[in-house]
Amino acid sequence: MFTAIHRLKSMLHTETANLVTYVVDQGVAILTLNDPPANTYTHEMMQTLDQRILAARMDESVQVIVITGNGEKFFCAGANIQMLADVTPTFKYYFCLHANETLSRLEQTAKLVIAAINGHCVGGGLEVAMAADLRIARKGAGKMGLPEVSLGVLPGTGGTQRVVRMVGKSKAIELMASGELFDFERGQQLGIINDIYETENATAFLERVLEYARQFITPNRASLAVGLIKRSVQTGAEIPFESALALERELQQQLFQSEDAKEGIDAYVNKRKPVFKGK
Repeated sequence: MFTAIHRLKSMLHTETANLVTYVVDQGVAILTLNDPPANTYTHEMMQTLDQRILAARMDESVQVIVITGNGEKFFCAGANIQMLADVTPTFKYYFCLHANETLSRLEQTAKLVIAAINGHCVGGGLEVAMAADLRIARKGAGKMGLPEVSLGVLPGTGGTQRVVRMVGKSKAIELMASGELFDFERGQQLGIINDIYETENATAFLERVLEYARQFITPNRASLAVGLIKRSVQTGAEIPFESALALERELQQQLFQSEDAKEGIDAYVNKRKPVFKGK
């Protein structure tokens, strides 16, 4: 029987797989950035990533999304610099606008998103990872940071805004103005990385992340509630407190009407383990 990893490896060698592969395994959609050697993104890759995000959003069999990079060395090294050197300022503007829209779509999809950081995660690569809800890194696999200042620009795919919300204004300015690259342990200390897994290779790392991801899916976990917890936090944190409370109430009401809420409450009352359906 093929595992998700075996299917993923076979897809990486097909013409149709290019740029961002998409595999669904046991309720988890695996999106893999695939442009060796550094998995840098072009407008074409962002268009493909956008399509994959929408596919995972609309696929009712998908309860959790994992985004990772192909290979042992890179999650993503950010935007393709040669592409940026070859296009007009107008194209660059709309490229950044679309990339922002794509990552916002990932962030606002009501399904938990986990970034499996298998290698170097710098510049726009870190911006992609920060649009996920949780970030797990492979120990010793690379560096992370926002070094765009060395190119005379700023992190323009949501980086300035997401990192400040994670580490605070002063530290965010310091990290971006210095362009410092740092290891995943420092990223965890800063609150950017949630956990670090020590594994022998990237394949074993992804298997561990998938094992972690499956704790958030049915029948053991109410994935609908997980998704709306994410929505409440991601949206609520960006609006006035009273509006956020109103959003929370509306999302809670949706859950009160769900089959999973009825199941969870009944299981608690009758002292049994709930069996959730994600509905």
